[in-house]
This record gives sequence, C-alpha cells and structure tokens, in this order.
Amino acid sequence: MNEQKPKLKLAVYWGAACGGCCVSVLDVHEKLFDVVAAADLVFWPVALDTKYQDVEEMHDGFIDLTLFNGAVRNSENEHIAKLLRKKSKILVAYGSCSHLGGIPGMANFFTKEEIFRRVYEESESTINPEKIKPQPEYKVTEGTLEIPVFYNDVRPLDKVVDVDYYLPGCPPQTERLVEVFMAIVTGAQLPPKGSVVGAGSKAQCEECTRTKTDNKLIKKFKRPWEIYDDGVTCFMEQGVICMGPATRSGCGHRCIKGNAPCRGCYGPTADVTDTGAKIMSAIASIIDSKEPAEIEAIIEDIVDPAGTFYRFSLPSAMIRRRL
Repeated sequence: MNEQKPKLKLAVYWGAACGGCCVSVLDVHEKLFDVVAAADLVFWPVALDTKYQDVEEMHDGFIDLTLFNGAVRNSENEHIAKLLRKKSKILVAYGSCSHLGGIPGMANFFTKEEIFRRVYEESESTINPEKIKPQPEYKVTEGTLEIPVFYNDVRPLDKVVDVDYYLPGCPPQTERLVEVFMAIVTGAQLPPKGSVVGAGSKAQCEECTRTKTDNKLIKKFKRPWEIYDDGVTCFMEQGVICMGPATRSGCGHRCIKGNAPCRGCYGPTADVTDTGAKIMSAIASIIDSKEPAEIEAIIEDIVDPAGTFYRFSLPSAMIRRRL
C-alpha cells in the first residue's frame, strides 16, 4: 500500500484590503475539493478561530504556503507579515494591495494627520467637538487598552518582508490561484523567486481583442459615460483612458470584455518601472496637437490623473507618496 502523502499547511491573511481576495479564495468552486484534499488550513482569521499566539508557537517553516493579501497599513499588519514570513516556506503577495499597495495605497496622497483630521473632525457625518482621535494606548481602570499604530505610509508586502512570489489582480483570477496552488502541491518546477505568477509577460493591449484602427490621434479625453461605445474599437482611440498599455496581461481582459476600460490592477509588465510614467507616455503619443496651449487643454480633460494612473501602484512607484 502506498503511503499517503502528508497534506500541505496553508495560511491566508487579510491586511489592509477590502476582503475581495479572501472571497476569490472561496471562489474556487468545485476545485475546493482538490484544495481540501491536498492542504489543511492552519491560519485564516476571517474563517478560522486560530489566534496569533497559535501561529507564534508554530516552528519556523511550519506553514508550506501563505497567501498574504492586503497592504501594510498599521503595526498589526507589519507584525503579522514578519511572523508569517518566519513561519512560512513560501510567502505569496496575493492581490494588488499586497503586490503593489493597491487602492488603500492612494492614501499616500495624504499624510496621517490629514487623514485623521478629515475622518475625525471634518467629514460631513462627524460630530466630534472635542476632536478626539484614536490613540495606540489608553489607560482605563481595568488596565491599558491597545490598538494598532496607524502608519503614515501604506506599503506593499515586499517593502516589509522578503516575498517569494506575486499573484496580481484585484482580486486575482481564481483559475490562476488554482494553477499556482496545484503546481506547489504536485512539486512542479516553480519559476525563479520573485516572479509574478499567474499572469502574462505582455501588456494587456497585446491580448486585447478590440480593434485598433489607423485613427490613433485624439483631440479630447472623455469618461466612459461620455461616449457611445461600439464594443469593438480600442478605448484609447475613442478618447477613454485605458490602462492596457501599462498593465500586465493574464486576467483575460475581463473588464474590457465587459465594455469597461482596464484599470491596471494586474500591475506593470516586467520592463515597466513606473505604471504612471508608462501610461503618460502612451497618452502623449496619441494627442493630436503640437501646440502647447492646446495640448494643455486636452490634458485638462483627464479627470483625477494621479488617481487614475496610480490607482493600484502608488506605494510601488518611483515617488511613493505626495511630497
């Protein structure tokens, strides 16, 4: 009789994120039986009653695979990132927030003080005449209450610990997760450490099925609701900002198939250092003018360029926050 192969130890952690990545893990559907047959979940705070102390008591390298989703926003996120790095053989930055900083990373356009002032003093729904704000420690009769320290900067996982692989997306495509997981289970040859897995190497544009025409120059940028999209023509050629030229392929361009421009959640291709710089270069190449004043007027049509170009990647950009 063949000896049964021991199951892998699997962990999932949710940092500064929306929860969509955890949902994508559940979205494996019938493939869940393959996962359960090959792995035991030993830590997943949103689904299991495993305590941090339980993880601390595990021997180093006890966990075979950890999917860490979410950026590092506070001291708790950083502590668990370092703990899971120590306890895991393979640590995967799972999803855009862990990979690049994600949408929470847009908070880097503001300081901690500005965020706290807006949330606890100035927002339309706030009534706080005493301007009370959260404190990491607060002494009460029973002892000291503690909450995580809120950091000034949002950071991707690899700015805190060493990362083995990156699985991009907001959230990652479930099919890609299953592929990566089964490759680890079967002992298949894994790519070099530091690789982006479950994604392509080309830009979205090279896989996009929309038609590119000879009319590549534009006079005005528009928002999606301002055009009558024919469902066929390249969004950029219709004057709608699409992050396809600066975004890694591999998601199946599902947004574009749904008649929405690419948002950039799969991150830059390997040869792109800064997503925003790349898309600005692509935009500059299609503006139909050589007059500085007219060019400036055309660019003014772009709503929230910083938030559009760096929606998922600000903490990983060359300039990682507003200076």
